[in-house]
Amino acid sequence: MVGFGGEMDITRRCANHHPSVWGDHFLAYANLSGANEWEEKEHEDQKGGVRKRLVMAPSKSLQKLELINTIQLLGVAYHFEHEIEELLSCFYTCYDEWIGEFGESDLHVVALSFRLLRQQGYYVSSADPFRKFINEQGNYKEALASNVQGLLSLYEAAQFRVHDEKILDEAINFTTTHLKLILPNLSDPLATQVSNALKFPINNIIVRVGTRKYISFYQEDESHSEMLLNFAKLDFNILQRLHKKELCDITRWWKESEITQALPFARDRVVELYFWSLGVYFEPQYSVARKILTKVLCFCSIMDDTYDTYGTLDELTLLTTAIERFKFFSHVGQRCFRTIAAIYEALLQVYNETERELENLGNKTFRVKYSINEMKKLLKAYFQEAKWYHAKDVPTMEQYIKNGIPSSTYLLLATTSWLGMGDIATKDAFDWISNEPTILVASCIIARLLNDLVTHEIEVERGDVASGIECYMNEHGATTEEAYIEIRKIIENNWKDLNRGCLKPTTVPRVLLMPVLNLTRVAEFFYKDEDAYTFSKNNLKDVISMVLIDPIKA
Repeated sequence: MVGFGGEMDITRRCANHHPSVWGDHFLAYANLSGANEWEEKEHEDQKGGVRKRLVMAPSKSLQKLELINTIQLLGVAYHFEHEIEELLSCFYTCYDEWIGEFGESDLHVVALSFRLLRQQGYYVSSADPFRKFINEQGNYKEALASNVQGLLSLYEAAQFRVHDEKILDEAINFTTTHLKLILPNLSDPLATQVSNALKFPINNIIVRVGTRKYISFYQEDESHSEMLLNFAKLDFNILQRLHKKELCDITRWWKESEITQALPFARDRVVELYFWSLGVYFEPQYSVARKILTKVLCFCSIMDDTYDTYGTLDELTLLTTAIERFKFFSHVGQRCFRTIAAIYEALLQVYNETERELENLGNKTFRVKYSINEMKKLLKAYFQEAKWYHAKDVPTMEQYIKNGIPSSTYLLLATTSWLGMGDIATKDAFDWISNEPTILVASCIIARLLNDLVTHEIEVERGDVASGIECYMNEHGATTEEAYIEIRKIIENNWKDLNRGCLKPTTVPRVLLMPVLNLTRVAEFFYKDEDAYTFSKNNLKDVISMVLIDPIKA
């Protein structure tokens, strides 16, 4: 239990965050069990059927590719990783020959082939396969505008573009324009699928949310496979029960810590933060990893609110200095510092618990120090923002971005996400990520600027520290609209860096890069139209209910 002392009378800023919308809801799942005996047998039988169908589908065929795509979109590909890797590796070796077999009417096939290989980490050229769809003026042929399936496939494929792929940059503009034009004339389920894709393409959506939505689309498709659909539904519901139980445990930990009562200025968002972790990895083998990541996320949020609105500069100086030592406070001389000290000691307690948990699992505890080092970087960055605020300084865009990389929290979260991933996260891998590789920096910049785009107006009203929008406007004499356009370009370019970093060969195993990619997808989701984390009582509540509360009807 965290003990918090009294305070001197200090005028503090307050963001008036709304309370949790969940209350004790998830505590009701304490006695929830996993799959029963019948479900386990049914699940294994259906899995065997899907595996057989995957292996038996004609080699190097569109049928095989579409089956892989369907399995991935239904959220069950984690059961068949080895088979899918072997099949796509085979496609990769004959990619040029395969693509050469298709003409101008086969945009869907070409785009799907390209996307599945890029998605799997294989670099394949974009110029050769898509050139056949370009006219003499260098534009995509207008005849393609009526090919809805082809447009949608090209749109999704182009999301995996890297730098110097003008043909895919043009594809984004062409497909977005024509899909929007054709959307009013479409009927469901295709209309909803296109509408959802325009907002959240496959490369930008939280995997679990995409899975839940696609199961509904797939069910309405008259050509769906009953076996695949039933397996996806059963798998989703079994996993959902595991996630409910995890969230019950996390909620109990949060309640018993009494942090909410002690820190009324901080956002109470433990459910939303678990959902954030679920966006990083949903698979059952990462259960412990999700719990560790959620607890650290809780303290990211507390520290953010402490540095952003609650703490005085003296208190924040003490806290930032203390984090460097990472030892318990020996004493606190003034009562006004007690809350700050208690927050910090609760953070140390979380790291001590994490170390014990990893030790009990037989995992090496050396990795915890890497997370602690990133927490130190985060608080230094928050402290820099606090100093800018108190001095009324507006940094240059370069200064802001440099500080925004750690203040995005993603250096910390990406590193922490590896703590519970087992032996594949070696010391060499942690050394690599601690040196802030390009793929991680790109993720940080995307997250930082996406947040700025949706919080800018509110933060201006509150008089908060300058965001990236204000920094750009101040430095370039730009309007708000011009700054928004430029910020979106920076985000787009960093997505290209991120996509490139996921392509083979990679310095660390690709399984370790997936949390970095998925963290970025979570940022895209949470900060699409609003700050859904801070204002979680809006649309996010329904999404969380869909993924974490309501099972899919058989």
